[in-house]
Amino acid sequence: MIRIRILRDTGSLLSSDRVKQIQEIFVQSFPKLAGYAEKIPLLIRDPIRHKYCTILVVAEGALGRVDGFALVMHFPEIHCCFLDFIATRSGLRGRGVGSALYEAVSENCKNLSVKGLYLEVQPDMAELTTDPAELKQAQMAVRFYEMHGARVIENHAYSVPVGDPPTTAILLFDGLGITHTLARREAQEATRMILTTRFARATDSAYVDQIIESFKEDPVTFRPLRYIKAIKEHRTVRNFQSPLAYTSVFSPKHEIHHVKERGYFERPVRVEVLREVIRDIGGFVSVTPREYGDKWILAVHDKIFVHYLRMVCASLRQGRPLYPDTFPIRRPENRPKVLPVQAGYYCLDTGTPLNSNAYKAARAAVNTALTGADEILSGKRLVYSICRPPGHHAGKRFFGGFCYFNNAAIAANYLSQEGKVAVFDIDFHHGNGTQDIFYKRKDVLTVSIHGHPDYSYPYFSGYESERGEGEGVDFNRNFPLPPRTENDKYLRVFERAVKFILSFNPDIIVVSLGFDILKGDPTGTFLLSPKIFEGIGKRLISTKKPLLIVQEGGYNIRGIRNGSRAFFKGCGETSGSQPAISHA
Repeated sequence: MIRIRILRDTGSLLSSDRVKQIQEIFVQSFPKLAGYAEKIPLLIRDPIRHKYCTILVVAEGALGRVDGFALVMHFPEIHCCFLDFIATRSGLRGRGVGSALYEAVSENCKNLSVKGLYLEVQPDMAELTTDPAELKQAQMAVRFYEMHGARVIENHAYSVPVGDPPTTAILLFDGLGITHTLARREAQEATRMILTTRFARATDSAYVDQIIESFKEDPVTFRPLRYIKAIKEHRTVRNFQSPLAYTSVFSPKHEIHHVKERGYFERPVRVEVLREVIRDIGGFVSVTPREYGDKWILAVHDKIFVHYLRMVCASLRQGRPLYPDTFPIRRPENRPKVLPVQAGYYCLDTGTPLNSNAYKAARAAVNTALTGADEILSGKRLVYSICRPPGHHAGKRFFGGFCYFNNAAIAANYLSQEGKVAVFDIDFHHGNGTQDIFYKRKDVLTVSIHGHPDYSYPYFSGYESERGEGEGVDFNRNFPLPPRTENDKYLRVFERAVKFILSFNPDIIVVSLGFDILKGDPTGTFLLSPKIFEGIGKRLISTKKPLLIVQEGGYNIRGIRNGSRAFFKGCGETSGSQPAISHA
């Protein structure tokens, strides 16, 4: 039997004995670094050393025998860990001790809420490791880490020899089952911290800068699996019969996008009201968004469009928003040359301004949605991504309706790599951008209940006849409703939509949530009461599907407060397999 423990002190006789055994295994496993073994007691006694904490994970066998250990550096400032050493007692290889240790390290890192685990090994390439015996050991090490989810990071200079005598290594990353991507900035931050703390004596600032600057790709590229079968890895989406695990994701960066002109309803206070409700309800675990690169945005939005938003926002002066005012027929050969003039080429309306912070805030909203998606894949039952600015009006090559990037669609596409996904849009306005993105696809079902386009923005889409194209035929469904729709009628249509979604049998449902369906919203014409959201939440939970809730619209502050409170109250009422919807 293997017992795992975290060794937190060396003062007791028992702990002192464990440390001595660890030092023996260390010297045996790393003879060239034997002197480092003497530092282990100091690292444990002084857990916060410089900018990191040291964690010692121990595997014990019978009668207090130490069978293996792992030494981990935790960098709390940048939310990551570095696996410095892992070793097992001689003669125990193949008995599962190493795997038990690595799994314990992974679990401990998750409990610390880090973004990932980094490690380095001797290069498994003959051109860098010329000794055949060392090369074989390196290949076995990389195979071990590949089996446990770590990946070799490619296209950087980390393996450049350093020190006297010169040594070299390759860098690996383990997303701990939470993420399969790694943003360049995060990789750079972690690499700098590792080189300037763990390897400070062997490196200088010029060498460190060389390594950091060598990371060019965003997100970074992982080397294809070399030692295990390169099959598609699906993270398990659990069958949730147990009590709910609620998570909320929020980025304070939304505040930088603030258009202070009269009549602009998409204001920062919307998010503050939602966060206030979440705090009052209780039971939510708050998660800070992780950084994601351009990969998942570019999987949904056109590269030239994304580049345009980045460049035009960077060129605008603080406090001087740009409103599109000319909307040409979109012919690529006729796109204007001047960036501000191009706004109408990409925009739907005159009410969605570009400003110096719009792109940054939109990227933060995407990170919020993708972090929520990863939380779902890690086993959460319900995750609420409080995105601002919203996103469902942004299509492949256009923005509008206060939306710049389509948060829900980007998250849905990300989740579709792991299973079948349905996007259920219950904002007052048709999710035309989401429809545009998935209209020819059958792996993501899109369903929208909204104000009829004859009377409601965006006017030119959302008709019942729009069912998809090509492979996507019958995988898009619209339920338009007339002005002054009341609770009873809405809930009947809502039930039809839910049954249609369940016939698709999705693994995950992404809900584009809009509180603008309520009576009194300045952008909507329905006559629905806040009570309706209690039934909506209850019915969605009854599907027993993981729910990623992505915030869209809702511009009446009282409506937002009352609607969100009712919605999460309904989500919390889980008794019965098919709770009835209240028509109050």
